[in-house]
Amino acid sequence: MIWILYNLLFPIAFLLMLPKFLSRMARRGGYKKHFEQRLGIYGQGTTSRLDDARRIWIHAVSVGEIQVALRFITAYREKNPDIHFVVSTNTSTAHALGKKEMDPRDVLIYFPVDMPFVMKRAFDAINPLKLILVECEFWPNLIRQGNRRGIPVSLINGRISDSSFRGYMKLRSLIRRLLELIDPICVQGRQDAERTIAMGARPETVKILGTAKYDLPTPAADADAAARDVLRKISVSQCAQILLGGSTWPGEEDVLCEIYKNLKVSHPDLFLVLVPRHAERRDEVAKALEAQQLSFVLRSRMNGGAEKPDVLVVDTTGELMSFYAAADVVFVGKSLCEHGGQNPIEPALFGKAIVVGPNMENFPSVMDDFLSEEALLQVSDFQTLEKTIEKLLSDAAALEQLGAAAQQVVESRRGVIDKMVEAVE
Repeated sequence: MIWILYNLLFPIAFLLMLPKFLSRMARRGGYKKHFEQRLGIYGQGTTSRLDDARRIWIHAVSVGEIQVALRFITAYREKNPDIHFVVSTNTSTAHALGKKEMDPRDVLIYFPVDMPFVMKRAFDAINPLKLILVECEFWPNLIRQGNRRGIPVSLINGRISDSSFRGYMKLRSLIRRLLELIDPICVQGRQDAERTIAMGARPETVKILGTAKYDLPTPAADADAAARDVLRKISVSQCAQILLGGSTWPGEEDVLCEIYKNLKVSHPDLFLVLVPRHAERRDEVAKALEAQQLSFVLRSRMNGGAEKPDVLVVDTTGELMSFYAAADVVFVGKSLCEHGGQNPIEPALFGKAIVVGPNMENFPSVMDDFLSEEALLQVSDFQTLEKTIEKLLSDAAALEQLGAAAQQVVESRRGVIDKMVEAVE
């Protein structure tokens, strides 16, 4: 009965959300391409490739998840070199990353809508050997269709945020039935395990392995070269102190601009780099900078050299890591004016001093790791953020010590991907 109810209500919810999807499609563009794949319809080229070999199907909803999926595929293939994969994702940005980074033997598709007839069509086309979910993608028809066909369903890098846990517990009678069909359930931390079991998972299927986000490639010695080249073109000195706002959300650019203007008086060599989480916000960020009366350059519109502005806005994709490598102090976005937080592990990889706001709910186990090792600084508000950045910029030893502690956290927790491969096998 509960499945019938879900399949009656889901199409209604989907139709109600459709205007939002269409708006995003118009704004970001990439959603239009291959839209038929969301209905389980694949062109002749994709179909013929799917027919070449049975594959492991990995579903990775967005950019963070597809990065985990790509590293998992590499590690799995080291043990099983003849295995092929199909990777599904929901977002155009993740699709673009997958297209750029995936092995040519593998197939990239958009995730089909979770309706019975659509999922049946998708499973008929893909005919997977296994189904692996990255983080927490509990789609009922996806999981049940796999189970009906005798296809093992696994979860890797699972995490349950506060808001997700509240929502899942309201639907526990549904979620419990899905969790019983997944084995193993590999989660990031103790809290994730406790919550998953409270939601109805069988305790013997839940494995605490840590977060795969620590398994980033060791950075090259010249990881900052691309960013340094961009900064040189806009006349930013090699000796300038770089304050970087990484993956910022609305409101956070204004805060960082205020801080920059205040600190520029005592730190004349300070330069601000803003990397908005969504590049299409470039015009919104530009208006905020104009209101702050700061000169700026948009990375996407650079033409050769330019006079030094107050701020560089990196409104392109794929360059954030290089700018992390070039920064002195990094503020990790979606943590001050928004809730959730972005990934602090990426700047830690380069040994950078990291500051975050109070709202890091998306990374509970990671925050436990960093805070227990005093490897980042968490502030409560705008005023504390300014004082913290000022202190770091004024104390080279503290800056270096904090960055070294952050890097050590990452180095000491590598190897999670290999544990996940072993669990899934």
